[in-house]
Amino acid sequence: MDKPNIMLLAIIIITYLLAIGYLGFLGFKKTKSSKDFMIAGGNINPFVMAMSYGATFISTSAIVGFGGVAGLFGMGLLWLTLCNVVFGIFIAFVFFGKRTRKLGHTLSAHTFPELLGKRFKSNFIQGASGLIIFSAMPLYAAVVLIGAARFLESTLDIDYNTALLVFSLVIAAYVVAGGLRGVMYTDALQGSIMFIGMIILLVITYSKLGGITAAHAKLSALADQVPDKLKGMGHIGWTAMPDLGSDWWWILVSTIVLGVGIGVLAQPQLAVRFMTVKSNRELNRAVLIGSIFIVVSTGVAFIVGSLSNVYFHETLGKIAVASVPKGNPDLIIPEYINSAMPKWFVYLFMIGLLSAGMSTLSSQFHAMGTSIGHDFIKKIFPNKDNTVFVTKVGIVIAIIISIILGYKLPFGIVARGTAIFFGICAATFLPVYIAALYWNGATKAGAIASIITGFGTSIFSLLFLHIKESSAIGLCNMLFDKPALITTKPWPFVDPILIALPLSAVSLIIVSMLTKNQGE
Repeated sequence: MDKPNIMLLAIIIITYLLAIGYLGFLGFKKTKSSKDFMIAGGNINPFVMAMSYGATFISTSAIVGFGGVAGLFGMGLLWLTLCNVVFGIFIAFVFFGKRTRKLGHTLSAHTFPELLGKRFKSNFIQGASGLIIFSAMPLYAAVVLIGAARFLESTLDIDYNTALLVFSLVIAAYVVAGGLRGVMYTDALQGSIMFIGMIILLVITYSKLGGITAAHAKLSALADQVPDKLKGMGHIGWTAMPDLGSDWWWILVSTIVLGVGIGVLAQPQLAVRFMTVKSNRELNRAVLIGSIFIVVSTGVAFIVGSLSNVYFHETLGKIAVASVPKGNPDLIIPEYINSAMPKWFVYLFMIGLLSAGMSTLSSQFHAMGTSIGHDFIKKIFPNKDNTVFVTKVGIVIAIIISIILGYKLPFGIVARGTAIFFGICAATFLPVYIAALYWNGATKAGAIASIITGFGTSIFSLLFLHIKESSAIGLCNMLFDKPALITTKPWPFVDPILIALPLSAVSLIIVSMLTKNQGE
């Protein structure tokens, strides 16, 4: 790669950091209470809310991780874009957002675990939910860090470990100081940068490959270039879905499309956004803004990731995954951007990608801090008026854990790590969340049973059933001398969400029915 244009790069980065610093300071100045720190005072502008929601949802894991996965799977990932809009925006805002906002205001809930805990009158639910979020979310935060650090490594030719550490510290500064208000202000700017960058990326990509029709025709013609191993798993080309019921089909549909598409409904850092507006009118206005943002940000990433196969084949004679070091799909998008795009756009996209990572990570760190400080520790020491301080300490601890994981996790983990966290959240919280909003007959015992069942089954499946994780972890092989307990296809490739989520819902219903007359 050519040496960076230091002057141009410095101007872009300094301008960006000054803007982020100003917005973080603005959030700091307006943060006067724990309500301001937790839910931005409950009076955020609908545009800011929609862009913050979208920018939190779409991170470097979506652009770098899933964009790279699109280089492997092809256009089939666009089904995830559809799920993101249908579930992540329309259903989330219309059927979850309005009731969440109302219930949150009625119960004076400032976090997602507190919403569940107060709805079911259970300190255990609030504390356990906070602990689960604090324990599981560092995996998601780490893969977002990895996505950004990999792009910085490739673009600036700097050490990966240095990029990871510096990036984390910049985010930590304004999250700890400005609370959720500072996070949401910066999110709105970062989301806008992401949106513009993705539009330009799509236009340049199609232009470079001869136009929309020509680019897709070239991609279809590459079907004979699918590696034999992937053909054996059901991959039949980058413009076609895998063979129905094949291993490749189960990975795409159950893990990527359903795991992430449904899992978005139970993301604590997204649910809390609904509590930041003062009326349903703001939520209605945010639906269209959020939908357009999600379609562009994810759709472009998946299309460009798929079409990168055409570019690499024309320039290097190899498909995308064979053109990057060690066949790491996390490097497909960074390598494509740095190889195919003009220098000025590489820097612009770098800022857009940093924006994607920073917006998601700031919300993740804020959610982890409030989960351990407000929801867990505050329940152990209820008489201590230390919520904001403990939350800030929790944020610092969460950042440290996430950085350590960023150093330790294997390559190619970005998309998979995201799917794991989304699946755990869906199985653990989604049935209880729905019941909190819509079913008065749900009991405290039923909610507790659902949370325990969903979380426990998810972890068991990752350790002993889903071969991608169970074989890597090695516990199943150590105990039972095989990589997964069930090796009959398709079970080793069926994502844990398809097992854990139904069991979680069933346990909620059965236990609630059995305990509904016990005065809960």
